[in-house]
This record gives sequence, C-alpha cells and structure tokens, in this order.
Amino acid sequence: MTTALTCGFLHHIVNPGIMNFERLHIFLFNLCGGGTILVYFTEGKPSLSPKATVFLLLSMAFAFCAFMEWYALTLAIPLALAIITESVRVQHFGSCLPRRLFSSDESTSRKFHQAALLCLSLGLLISIPATLNSVYGHWVTLEKLKLDTFFLGFSFPISLISMSVIFSLMKEECQPVTAVLKEVSFWIINLGVIIFFLFILANWFLPQVAIATILFFTVSLVLHLYWRQGVHLQQKAFLTSGIIFLVITAITGIIYILLAFSDSYNPQETLPLLRMHAFTALYGWNLSGLAVIGRHKDFPIQLHSWKVLLLHWLTVLILCPLGYFYPFVAIAAVLCYSWLLYILLFNSGQIDQKIVQAENRILTTE
Repeated sequence: MTTALTCGFLHHIVNPGIMNFERLHIFLFNLCGGGTILVYFTEGKPSLSPKATVFLLLSMAFAFCAFMEWYALTLAIPLALAIITESVRVQHFGSCLPRRLFSSDESTSRKFHQAALLCLSLGLLISIPATLNSVYGHWVTLEKLKLDTFFLGFSFPISLISMSVIFSLMKEECQPVTAVLKEVSFWIINLGVIIFFLFILANWFLPQVAIATILFFTVSLVLHLYWRQGVHLQQKAFLTSGIIFLVITAITGIIYILLAFSDSYNPQETLPLLRMHAFTALYGWNLSGLAVIGRHKDFPIQLHSWKVLLLHWLTVLILCPLGYFYPFVAIAAVLCYSWLLYILLFNSGQIDQKIVQAENRILTTE
C-alpha cells in the first residue's frame, strides 16, 4: 500500500512518457492490497491462508505485467485470480449462483459482501476481453474505452466490502421503512456504479450527471442511516469519517463532470480537482473500510482517537493532492501515510477499558 502511494508520485522522478507508474499506483492498492484483504476477511482465518497468499502473489504479478505491458501474461493471470475469488465466495456463501442477493431474508451487509467478491471475480474475467480488444483486436473503439480507465474498476469491490462493514455495524432491529431504505441503497449503489461506468464509456453528459447525483444522495442516505442506526462501537467514528470521504468524492466527481463537458474545459486546470477526487476515493474512503476489516478481530484499537482521524484527513485532503504537484510535499505525504498505515494495521496501543465496557454492554443488550 505504501508502494502504491509512492508510485503515484514517481512522475516527479521519471517522465510518464518514458515510464508511467499510474497503473502500479492503482493496482497495488486496489487489487493487491484491497483484493487480498477481501479474501483474507472472507476466509476468517487468523493469518493469510495459502489461497490468500497465492492471490497476493498473483495479483502482484498481474500488476507488474500490466505495468510492463506484457499483455500475453495479463490474459492468463486474471483467470487464476478469478478462480481463487470464486472458490472463496462459494465456500463462504454456499452457492455458485448468487441467489441470496435477491432474497429478502439475507442481510444487507451479507449482500454487499457477496457483491464485493462477485464484482472482483467478474472484473478480473472481463479484463481479459478488454485487454484483447484494446491491445490486439480493436473491435470496439471508444474514446473512453482504455485499459487504464477499465482498471480503475478494481476499486469498486473495495467500496462494496466497506459498505458491508458499515451495514453490519447497524442495529438489526429497525423500522420497516429503514429496512426498505437499506435494500434500496444496496441496489442503487451496485446498479448505479455499473450504469455510471457505461455512461462514462459512451461519453454521455446528462446521464452521467443524473447517475452521479443519485449516487450522491444515496451515499448521503447511508451516512444518515449509519449515524442513526450505527452501533456505538469504537469503529463508528472512523467509519463515519470514511463515509464523509465518500460524500466528498461524490461531490468532486459531479463538479468534475460539469467542468469536463463545459466549453471552457482545460484538463490542466481541472487536474487538482481530479487528483483530490482520486486520493479521497482511494486513500480516504477505501482505506477506512480496509483498515476495519483488516483488524476486525483486534478491536478495540484506538481508531476513535481524534489524532488518527486528523492524520488521515491531513494526509488525504492536503498532503497527497499537493504532493502530486510538489515533490517535497510528496515525501511528507508518503511518510505520513506510512505512519498512518502502521497505526491502523499494526499498532495495538493501550486498550481503552471504558470502550470495552461500553461495547460489552451494547452487545449484551442486543
């Protein structure tokens, strides 16, 4: 994950025309880091299983081959990764066909969890014909249909598993209206993002704005539901912060679409906004979910600390966007991000007994 962020700043050292590290920047975080944590979390084992270890190694090989443009290998590796992902999904959910996604008895949290695995395996499989089309066949030619655009889709499974964590920490007993809103949120988020991606490929302006606006209100609804229904455990402050990152991502995305289709559009002028949008999505929202599922058996750790939240916001909203333009700030961003990852993934600290007692009371009550 640290290497992923570092690759996002290597254009200060190596001209992107000679070697573009943007693919490693995306792959290492979303597929290698996020995908491995998703498999690890689903298996529920105390450490990486042999299957999860193979997934990590193959995903790193996939990232390196895509970076080096060794496309023949990128046609084989995704198939192996998809098989691993599907085997984990079937073992955890007990069925090859995702019927439980359409069941009213299945919790919204488990639906998001299965959708995350399904989205990851489908994304890996679809990358094969996408590579064949872009590199060899050129059967479909669209301005936006580029491999780099397609590879951004590997962030979607991480968003879905983050949503799964958030809905799992909501109270099970709720009003019928709340239950309906949870179900509606699930389908709007899943179908909305897919439709939004298709509209991006088609380069349709008004449909993009419409779907992006609907997604913004849906994310705001999730924030409201979690604020009202979320169990008051230690993770709540950190996950609430993550959802706010997602709201900011939605707002910056809408603004960017409006600017991109305006008559006075200048890519260089909108680059700061685009960078903030990307960093907020990856290292703000997605990291929040990954940190919680990566440490799901270790709580309570001190994620409620305002210092941790402040470091997270400082790194994502200020240092990372500025670091894209100023190399010395980029160094500070990587150092702060490494420190943040250490706190989130390795540092146990001192257990706050008040939080332990509060959690025990809540769990006993429910």
